[in-house]
Amino acid sequence: MKHIIFGGDGFVGRHLAQKLLADGEEVVIADIVREHKAFYRDAKVIMCDVTRPDDVARVPFAKDDMVYNLSAKMLSPLQVRAKRHDFFYPVNYDGTRHIIEAMDRAGLNKLVHFTTDMIYGHTLAFPMTEEHPVAPLGEYGQSKLDTEHLAAEWRERGMAISLFRPRLIIGPGRLGILEKLFKLIDMNLPVPMIGSGRNPYQFISVFDCAEAARLAWKAGVPNEAYNLGSINPPPVRKLLGDLIRHAGSRSILLPTPAWAVKRTLDLFDLMNMPIMDPEQYLIADENCVLDVSKSERQLGWVPQYRDEDMLIAAYDEYHAAKARGGSSATAHVAAAE
Repeated sequence: MKHIIFGGDGFVGRHLAQKLLADGEEVVIADIVREHKAFYRDAKVIMCDVTRPDDVARVPFAKDDMVYNLSAKMLSPLQVRAKRHDFFYPVNYDGTRHIIEAMDRAGLNKLVHFTTDMIYGHTLAFPMTEEHPVAPLGEYGQSKLDTEHLAAEWRERGMAISLFRPRLIIGPGRLGILEKLFKLIDMNLPVPMIGSGRNPYQFISVFDCAEAARLAWKAGVPNEAYNLGSINPPPVRKLLGDLIRHAGSRSILLPTPAWAVKRTLDLFDLMNMPIMDPEQYLIADENCVLDVSKSERQLGWVPQYRDEDMLIAAYDEYHAAKARGGSSATAHVAAAE
């Protein structure tokens, strides 16, 4: 049996590959990118663009292989409104469809697939279980929700598909939106918060995500959806305050009226000058916390990393990358997969 990881050179993918290789498993990396060879030097690597069915068809599927889909387009880099559908859907939806159809032709029926907590939209219940209503606020979340609908159709045909809905993933990789925050702190500038900052903010470690994918395989790939997030996330004010103190910065936290900031960001978005994606800022002051108890009950998965520690580690890695003379954009990622 092989473990085939689509998007295996990506953020979660390369850490999953490391875990599986350490367990003595055979791993195949199928990805359009080949930048992190040290992470999977013992794996077989295949160039694969999931938007191209012929590329996916060339992946060497065999009976009983285990498949993971971690390929995705994220909210970073920012896209203007008119380009969002064409940016997200070819990889997030069409790519998933190509993988599932290729699996079906090869007689495979086990898939672990990552979507996002952004399928939920506005917070209607606290904490949010997997039964929370779904109403995405943009094309990214909608593209991921549509893959869940696709998964439901293939489950009815006998395929086993475990779905994971992570919060903001953080860990060694790239920066995303965190780079803006770190620059403000380094320049001792005020750090604006959308709202009072009393609401919690929840991350999830890339290492915890990789372990969840591995445990889903170990559990026989349940036909279930699972939230992934930290436990007991702190308020935004504490999270950022701890980081500022760690950095030795003179930055102050600046509360803002959330409604006014959101309408201002809406205006910039309408003018095709986005500062943040609506799927980020529209929920920024909400108690958007995922209940992850189902993952513990059914998979034995418990997140190991605290939000405060993850953010400080990201800041330290950002500085380490700058000291090495590399791009700060390669330090950490705030993304989905």
